[in-house]
Amino acid sequence: MYNDEIYVSTDVETDGPIPGPHSMLSLGAAAYKSNKTLISTFSVNLETLPGAVGHPDTMEWWKGKPKQWEACRQGTKPPKEAMTSFVEWVEGMDGSPVFVGYPATFDFLFTYWYMINFVGRSPFSFSALDIKSYVMAVLKTPFRKSTKKNMPRRWFAGLPKHTHISVDDALEQGALFCNVLADNTGAR
Repeated sequence: MYNDEIYVSTDVETDGPIPGPHSMLSLGAAAYKSNKTLISTFSVNLETLPGAVGHPDTMEWWKGKPKQWEACRQGTKPPKEAMTSFVEWVEGMDGSPVFVGYPATFDFLFTYWYMINFVGRSPFSFSALDIKSYVMAVLKTPFRKSTKKNMPRRWFAGLPKHTHISVDDALEQGALFCNVLADNTGAR
């Protein structure tokens, strides 16, 4: 039923809440089949946008994460080069790509803005699958109660650690999504 879809779990690290005035610093993605088979990963660190500045609140948060800050500032690429590579990676997959995020509203906002601005297209069209919204439907709980602390512990078994390094977090979130999908479809 879901064999055609490739779930591209995507995570970004940024220096502020919105693209344009602020920059995407790192983009990581992990492409999964519905059966939780990892197809491939993608990771790139980006140069900041000309004229953009880090938001004071976000930069204060980064001060407490020096290892992660250093990781996302190494080997940076110009945004056009980084996003062209990402779009080509997604378009090279054998299947229909579905953007998956936690929260998709944040990660897709940055990713989509950068794809349109620097590449002129999005292999995901206009849509993204939000894991928390999907969990709300699966658990039949209110959105605000559909948080990780209220999810069944079995969904987290064997997941990589959340590190705030974009590719690590994309792997973790993609595996979580596949676990929820398996429970919902009876594939477990």
